[in-house]
Amino acid sequence: MQEITLSDDKSRLDIGKIHHFLSTESSWAKGISLNTVQRSIAHSICLGAYTASQQVGFCRIITDQATFANLVDVIVWPEYRGHGIAAKLMAAVLQHPGVADVRRFTLATSNAHGLYAKYGFTALNKPETFMEIYRPDIYAT
Repeated sequence: MQEITLSDDKSRLDIGKIHHFLSTESSWAKGISLNTVQRSIAHSICLGAYTASQQVGFCRIITDQATFANLVDVIVWPEYRGHGIAAKLMAAVLQHPGVADVRRFTLATSNAHGLYAKYGFTALNKPETFMEIYRPDIYAT
């Protein structure tokens, strides 16, 4: 495996590759439009994972950079899984100066609880205080 570098420089992101994965392969954003992906990236902290020649991972943090952050769109492309890239992304996320000191950091996952638990994420402390508007089919055409 080639050396992996991480960067929060949005100009390095392969937005087409990110959009393709989210819109066709993810379980959470099937059908999402390119415009929506572009706007989400523009208004978030984004981290990319790269080999010398290409992007191999991505994640996005929605945050006010003071009190709250929400981790979303954590991706390691299938052919690069099993090489510790998700762990490198998570370490970089938690050390990022924009979110390192937020009071509340959330995420939603259906299948990676073990990974996120290694970095201090737990079930909601007070789930009875959280509410949501959830539109699971918003990207369906």
